[in-house]
Amino acid sequence: MPSEASEPADPRAVRRLTLEKDGPLLVEGPVEVRLEDGTVVSSDRFCVALCRCRRSKRYPWCDTSHRRRTRR
Repeated sequence: MPSEASEPADPRAVRRLTLEKDGPLLVEGPVEVRLEDGTVVSSDRFCVALCRCRRSKRYPWCDTSHRRRTRR
């Protein structure tokens, strides 16, 4: 769900990003994601999975669509 962009409480706060082989980008949350069209979506979950394959029907959130097809 889109939300208004706001400044993080501490801009120096470290976020851990984990790249999963042939899978999503895991980000320790909460997070805000600015999409190509300028829309900002946010999640207050402790960890979110961001889609890297663009197959997700819930983009930018991963819905495990990458499992249906493997890269060569």
